[in-house]
Amino acid sequence: MQASPIARTGRRTAGPGARRTRTALAAGLLTAVLALSGCGAASDSSDAASDERAAAPAGQKKADASAAGAEEGAAKPGAPAKRNPPAATHVIRTASLSVEVRSASKAAAAAREVAQNAGGLVADETTEQVDETHDSSHLVLRVPQDEYDDVLRKLSGAGKLLSRTSAAKDVTDQVVDIDSRIATQRASVARVRTLMDRADKLADVVSLEGELSSRQASLESLLAQQASLKDRTTLATITLDLTEPEAEPEKDEDPGFLDAVAGGWHAFLTMLRWLAMAVGATAPFLAVGAVLLVLWRLLRRRGGKAGPQEPPAGS
Repeated sequence: MQASPIARTGRRTAGPGARRTRTALAAGLLTAVLALSGCGAASDSSDAASDERAAAPAGQKKADASAAGAEEGAAKPGAPAKRNPPAATHVIRTASLSVEVRSASKAAAAAREVAQNAGGLVADETTEQVDETHDSSHLVLRVPQDEYDDVLRKLSGAGKLLSRTSAAKDVTDQVVDIDSRIATQRASVARVRTLMDRADKLADVVSLEGELSSRQASLESLLAQQASLKDRTTLATITLDLTEPEAEPEKDEDPGFLDAVAGGWHAFLTMLRWLAMAVGATAPFLAVGAVLLVLWRLLRRRGGKAGPQEPPAGS
């Protein structure tokens, strides 16, 4: 049974309207969704912008505060400036003094007292007699660096200063280098000892012991250099020579009568002394000659008596 044309026409007319209605509804929904999405994006953008605006003043405030603090610090002349602490310096100080004093022994005792009061010591001392009336002393003093200038001034004023020399040598680089080498050498020795603890073979142990001995010897040498530098940079060395003045020659004066008498008497005594010496030297010869002369005379007398007698005349 076929449908009537009216019914077919009604279905045709109803189909396009429904489609338009659905299209309109879909467009409305899409518009609403897009509107909602746009509002959300706008709100997010506004929130982000507001956050940035809120953060910007805070950062600006901090920057302004820092700049103000810097300007305030620069404006205050009495504010201490922050500086890096200077590196420690190591200096070897030496000095040599030659002083003329009245008594070398007393001046040497005073120099010892000055060094000991300053916290130092006498490393060497020599006193000798130049002649029958003059002495001289040689001292090597070690004093702390802080007392070096004061001790040098006191020793220079002990008498008449004849000569003075001083020197200062900066060994900071050498001290730093030795300290670094000691640290490296100690780490090397520790590594070798660790390897010895882990070694299982006898050959490895023997080889490592030789290596350890070599590195330990190098470490001890570095430690000795470090100790020497520490001693020389901690205590300054002062060499002091003390001498006594020479006696002034006596001035010649014109001789007088008494001087002539004394000179004549001295010459007379000298002549007698020489005559006595001459007599003493010739006395043995004179004694022998006298004995021989006496014997010769005795023999001559006896010879005259023992001669032949002539007979009397007329007999």
